[in-house]
Amino acid sequence: MQQWAFDIRSWKFFLLLIIFIIITILVYAKITKPMDDEVINYAQSIGGKPSLDLTMQIFTEIGSLFYMIIFSIGLFIKRRTRRLGLILILSVLAGTIVSAYIKEYSGQERPTLDFKGDPFPIPLEKDTFSFVGSETGSFPSGHATRTSTFALVIGIALSRRFPRGCYLLWIYPLLVSVSRVYVLQHYPTDVIGGVILGILVAGIISKKLKLHLIFEKSET
Repeated sequence: MQQWAFDIRSWKFFLLLIIFIIITILVYAKITKPMDDEVINYAQSIGGKPSLDLTMQIFTEIGSLFYMIIFSIGLFIKRRTRRLGLILILSVLAGTIVSAYIKEYSGQERPTLDFKGDPFPIPLEKDTFSFVGSETGSFPSGHATRTSTFALVIGIALSRRFPRGCYLLWIYPLLVSVSRVYVLQHYPTDVIGGVILGILVAGIISKKLKLHLIFEKSET
């Protein structure tokens, strides 16, 4: 996964950026709305199963910014993992801020459907903060963005020791993204856009701050 630390001159950056821009334009033009509505209506129809409802709430809560920051600080405190902790903190915060900023201009509002199941035991965490006080912006998903930054940074860090197993980390953003749609907080295009944005942010920061140096330190 080390090859996913890239700079702005790489083909990976341009490809992901173009894909993200295309999805953003489609969302802004409401072209994706019929598909989004169909999926979110289906998500509403399958709600109401207590065990599944609670499972999905747990998944959506572990995408919280709070837990990621605590984990990142724990890495930063230890000298051996300080660079990894710093890069993770910056990637998660940058992803959260950028996604919140884009929300203000994407033109996609959050789903307005009512959840048919029992109320969740605790209030669902809000997606991200807003620069203008609006909490209705939906694209891209902050949860999907930051969990993707988390999976990529940690995946790169573990890629030498676990060259194949590191890809299992992507189960984390996948489950969180699915849960955001299930609990009717986001459309599918929101989480798809969030995942791509998260990879862009984490890939650039990992390259700029030289995440690969952690391998050199571990060998000395």
